[in-house]
Amino acid sequence: MISSPACPGIFAMDFMEIFTLVTGVIYIILEIRQKNFMWVVGVFTSLAAMWVFFRQGLYASFGLNTYYLITAFIGLWQWGRDKKKIASSEAVSGGDVIHLNRLPMMTLIVSLLVCIAGTFALAWVMQLMENPMSYLDSAVAVLSAVATWWLVRSYIAQWWIWILADTMSTILCATQGMWWMTALYAAYALSAVYGYIHWKKHGRYIPDKVL
Repeated sequence: MISSPACPGIFAMDFMEIFTLVTGVIYIILEIRQKNFMWVVGVFTSLAAMWVFFRQGLYASFGLNTYYLITAFIGLWQWGRDKKKIASSEAVSGGDVIHLNRLPMMTLIVSLLVCIAGTFALAWVMQLMENPMSYLDSAVAVLSAVATWWLVRSYIAQWWIWILADTMSTILCATQGMWWMTALYAAYALSAVYGYIHWKKHGRYIPDKVL
């Protein structure tokens, strides 16, 4: 039998997971549609997820969502700037166009190195903190950090990283019995596939000459 002091904690955990699930679904819908309000929703989703992962002892995922919280403000500014560029371009017109930036080769190379080195370095730290899933948690955190930065920059290839990271997150949460979060990341993985298709169909690259 569960003692009464533990019941509020369990209820709070379930509530925060459900809250993260609901706001996370809204977030991914807005992300696919490339709506700036996505970043506002992301602030609340990140705060809730930070609480859930910290309570579960998954500190890499906690740190990742702290990073999400910070990048939400950067993304809100960057997307607003990019939308103004695409609107002022003579080559592209229309209100619902997905604005894209081309992925530089140097960014790709640096990101690959960050993913490899960052995963091993973070896993070492997580092992010191007795993280139960140090390597998987770390890989998800590093991949998602890179994908979020690519999202801020509107690189269409960010969807491929999300497909991998969200699939790994689904496995991570399932192994820890976090079923609401498992459902969230499974939805994220499927949505990332659709997101890539949608951006590929409706995306327009911002001309380099637009300042």
